[in-house]
Amino acid sequence: MSNKYAWIERLKNRWGIYSTFQVIIILIVFSLTGFSTLYIEKKVIDLLNIDTSGQWWVAVLIFIFITLPIYNVVLLVYGAIFGQFKFFWNFEKRFFGRIIKPFKRRS
Repeated sequence: MSNKYAWIERLKNRWGIYSTFQVIIILIVFSLTGFSTLYIEKKVIDLLNIDTSGQWWVAVLIFIFITLPIYNVVLLVYGAIFGQFKFFWNFEKRFFGRIIKPFKRRS
């Protein structure tokens, strides 16, 4: 395979998948999720009439409490639509495991 497509092989190895088509589908799901989340977030902020200009902490709180949950739900929905629910469910479990890990008590 050409060096030009080595990044696809690296993604296949990292994600534990075998098909180039599956890599393309997963990348499409990630991009659709990002665009959809931005659109939904804007609508929610408009609906709640929240002004984030000049208040960075409001933007951070919105990101944590509105954007992240929306992103994760939309990611699973698109993953299911495109037949990749299992991949994205495992992706979510790893994601939340990394977030929760620092807060777990060590025995």
